[in-house]
Amino acid sequence: MVSSLNAALGQIATIERHIDIVGDKKKYEIVDQAHSLKTNRKKGLPYDEARQALSSHLSRLANLDKSRLTDEEKKVIDVRRSAISAATKLYTARQAEALGVDFEKRKSQL
Repeated sequence: MVSSLNAALGQIATIERHIDIVGDKKKYEIVDQAHSLKTNRKKGLPYDEARQALSSHLSRLANLDKSRLTDEEKKVIDVRRSAISAATKLYTARQAEALGVDFEKRKSQL
């Protein structure tokens, strides 16, 4: 469990770095170009290290939720999963903003 927590802390540091990068449109254009292959994108946006880390953290929490926990511990895991899901949505919105992608317009065209 210690190695899993250490991995999570490392991933949180990665997410923090990317939040700074996605806030700078010129810097994020470079990330966008580096993730140009379809396999490196999800929903038209780069599947960068931050999104990978958030996804990994959600998986880790899902695995914890399957283990033998008390009801109170499971509630804490559920709150953490909800927070990570919200963080993922916010980060994706920042990606779209940095790249000038309008998801509302895209949805109306589908």
